[in-house]
Amino acid sequence: MPSASRVYSYSAVLMGSPILLKLFSHDEALASRVFRLIKQYEDLLTVNRAQSQVMDINHAAGRHPVTVSQPVFELIRCAKAASLYPGSAFNLAIGPLVKRWKIGFKGDTVPPAEDIASLLSITRPEDVLLDEANSSVLLAKAGMEIDLGAIAKGYIADRVRDYLRKEGEDLGLINLGGNIQTLGSPEGGWSVGLKKPFAADELIGTMEVENMSVVTSGTYERYFEQDGKRYHHILDPHTGYPLDNELDSVTIVSKNSIDGDIWTTLMFGMGVEKGCAALRARPDIEAIFVTKAKEVVFSSSHLFRFTLLDNGYRVTGSTA
Repeated sequence: MPSASRVYSYSAVLMGSPILLKLFSHDEALASRVFRLIKQYEDLLTVNRAQSQVMDINHAAGRHPVTVSQPVFELIRCAKAASLYPGSAFNLAIGPLVKRWKIGFKGDTVPPAEDIASLLSITRPEDVLLDEANSSVLLAKAGMEIDLGAIAKGYIADRVRDYLRKEGEDLGLINLGGNIQTLGSPEGGWSVGLKKPFAADELIGTMEVENMSVVTSGTYERYFEQDGKRYHHILDPHTGYPLDNELDSVTIVSKNSIDGDIWTTLMFGMGVEKGCAALRARPDIEAIFVTKAKEVVFSSSHLFRFTLLDNGYRVTGSTA
């Protein structure tokens, strides 16, 4: 990285997260336009307030289709495709389960088994019906809710990258609360930290990337403990309970941040061995798995350079 004196940082709080923009030019007006763009997309996609295009769809569940703007329709179509991937842990229709668990919010508790069973019947991605001709979305059953929280930040990060390019910026970084998208290739690349699970501000290592997105999803991000057991926010759409496997976190390095959002969830569902095997067909996407056994496993490592900082962890290659 060049000296810090050449990098200008701008910050805001949007989408419930701290947003950081780094530019190599001092341009507060451009930073303001970027934050305004993020806010516009947040207003379209959020499910954390009463009104948005996504909430309009949810309010009409089981009754009638809702016509939405092209960006919202395209994102829902992308999210549905990811949800229908064989054995996918990604599910755009998981909203009712997320609301029932309330993980990361006041009142989080383990729901009764019968509540989870009944909610599973209204979380089928196949019941999200898309009408291409009218750009409309119908949720087939009353009580259904789509939740684009697992994909919206990646989509918005990519739009910010595209906007900065259009404005003539060839170097920059946007961090949308953990979704990092980089623009250009400063000397030495961009350095992105790999967090140590359940340890505030400690790093396992760093990744050097150029023109790449880095997205991490971890069990340590939002969780609660009940009766000595930890329950994290990454739900298995097939069981309705948090995914329980060997993983503490998955990081995806890819050109587009939306792929990072989708594939962190897919990889969490697959686990290390199946995940590495699946990515052999996708040389444009690489995963870094951090296991509970303190292993750091790369599916491959052509898109980044990794430096281990914590000797309590062991770096291994792909198991596929």
